[in-house]
Amino acid sequence: MTLQLKNGHLILPVALVQSVLENEAQVNWVYYPERQTLLLAGKSKQFFEKLHKTNWQTLKDKNLLGDKAFYLRGLLLDFELDEHDRELAYDVTQVGIINVRL
Repeated sequence: MTLQLKNGHLILPVALVQSVLENEAQVNWVYYPERQTLLLAGKSKQFFEKLHKTNWQTLKDKNLLGDKAFYLRGLLLDFELDEHDRELAYDVTQVGIINVRL
């Protein structure tokens, strides 16, 4: 499964937003550079916030279909990661955490 990195934003398709993030407008996130992994979870998943030193961000509407955009450009620059538009592999854990490989 892949997500799109486009213009410094991670594009989250509406199906993923509805099923995993349960239409939450805010997400908690953490990046682990040693694994080059970004973890995302809905803000209501308080266990995620307690397990990891998270940041939070409001998702932006991408289009009228319901796709959302997560701003990544700052993270890509901070960790000198590839900024080019591309597909990113991801999976979803049983507890609803999106695991994206940058």
